[in-house]
Amino acid sequence: MNERLLSMEADFIKALAHPTRIRIIKYLMNSERCVCEFTEDLDVEQSNMSQHLAILRKQGIVSSRKDGMKVMYKVNHLQIFEILQLIEDILVSQVKETLSILSKKGREDENGY
Repeated sequence: MNERLLSMEADFIKALAHPTRIRIIKYLMNSERCVCEFTEDLDVEQSNMSQHLAILRKQGIVSSRKDGMKVMYKVNHLQIFEILQLIEDILVSQVKETLSILSKKGREDENGY
């Protein structure tokens, strides 16, 4: 396996590995947005927002452009939303499986098994 590629993949996944960064990406799902909207709508301090956006920019997940006095952000690759949806689907599946196991265990306990 190509170690450099594996390292790049890990860095990309690490960039996603924070709830605030996932919220930012989901916030940008439907359109390009001004960073001034993020801080208020996502209730994140400006300094923290800047750090999170820098991590996402470094990995090429988002990009920015100036629009007068505003800085506009957008998601560069729409496939990122598919990745997040797959993760959500896996988590839902895991929860359902766990609930099924617990339900079965509960029935066994009720029946004295």
